[in-house]
Amino acid sequence: MNRRAVITGIGVISPLGCDLEKTWKAALEGKSGIGPITLFDASTFPCRIGAEVQDFNIDSFISDKKLIKFLNRGAQFGVASAQMAMADADLHAGDYEPTRTGISLSSIGSRPNLESLNSICRAIEDSVFPVSSPVSYINQDPNTGASVIAMLANARGPNTVVCTACSGSSQTIGTALRMIQQGDADIMITGGYESMISEIDLISFSLLGALSTRNEEPQRSSRPFDRERDGFVLGEGAAVVILEELSHALARGAKIYAELIGYGCSMNFYSITDTPPDGEGATQAMEYALLDANLRPKDVDYINAHGTSTPMNDRSETAAIKRVFGQYAYHIPVSSTKSMTGHLISAAGGLELVFCILSLCDSIVPPTINYENVDPKCDLDYVPNDARVVKVEVAMSNSFAFGGNNSSLVVKSYRGGNNV
Repeated sequence: MNRRAVITGIGVISPLGCDLEKTWKAALEGKSGIGPITLFDASTFPCRIGAEVQDFNIDSFISDKKLIKFLNRGAQFGVASAQMAMADADLHAGDYEPTRTGISLSSIGSRPNLESLNSICRAIEDSVFPVSSPVSYINQDPNTGASVIAMLANARGPNTVVCTACSGSSQTIGTALRMIQQGDADIMITGGYESMISEIDLISFSLLGALSTRNEEPQRSSRPFDRERDGFVLGEGAAVVILEELSHALARGAKIYAELIGYGCSMNFYSITDTPPDGEGATQAMEYALLDANLRPKDVDYINAHGTSTPMNDRSETAAIKRVFGQYAYHIPVSSTKSMTGHLISAAGGLELVFCILSLCDSIVPPTINYENVDPKCDLDYVPNDARVVKVEVAMSNSFAFGGNNSSLVVKSYRGGNNV
């Protein structure tokens, strides 16, 4: 497959800021977007902290009030990020072929709040068919945001939505890469969006014992690879990139951030919630991505780790990186930006790929904040607490999900015309 894919636009809504510039600046400064949950009363929950998006207004992106009501909070982030990515790529409806423009996005969708769920349960107990507005069901559908994005962009090409949770947006971006390489599309709007800071999700993850309960120190709660880590922190947001076939981008004079050159994914079932201690599935995903990119391990200059801040995940990923990179693993900067953003679930991989892209452009890698205590089983260079100036030509982004869904992406600097 000789068709190449480059990134020509980026849109971000994150706990660090409601645009790309603010998010990147905060990440390089080591700022945390984690604080007490304000979206609902979490005072009785074991975990009462989250990485919420602040100062977001969907009205700035969609004028149709009727359309907005169909979009849950996460989908609103997705629509906004897609709009920003299209504008950043200087793509406007009428300037491109709709049937050659596709969608590949990820979201799990939203859950009803406890009040709505209780009313449905009471109706069923009373042998009454639960009555609810159809809008509420459309609102919960993970595909709704993607459909609205496609409508606003007049994208009539391939359309796919992936619901593989924490690896979702990495898989959708990898799928978009294949669509372009195979000739199914020239432009792909791809990434992920999510808002899982909800009562149901907080209860579920708390029962699994997966969340940090460092409630009194929210900004210090997410601490990937640190010996004192006690779980991840739920975040929310969206990251969408415009992936474009190289000759198509050059022909229209588009600016180019980087080139996406590798994608690998694997499936290993060790536990529905835990990854295998030896990092087997993660190892396969990274090896496949390097093979797809036609690179050797020592060609990689930076890894943005999945790094959730759970005891098992961080040790497993460390083991996997060592298996893939051998002794060279100790010379690669590896950082987890979840220490600042929390875990955006379906949107995590997209945002972390954006951090890799910007590291290529600016020759600097973001830190892993809150790294204070060495875990003997996590002994790599995690770029502790401060961003680092590093010449990055090739970067890898890892995303590993519940149930054993693993994916890795590889981007490299683009050295042709129209560089950022």
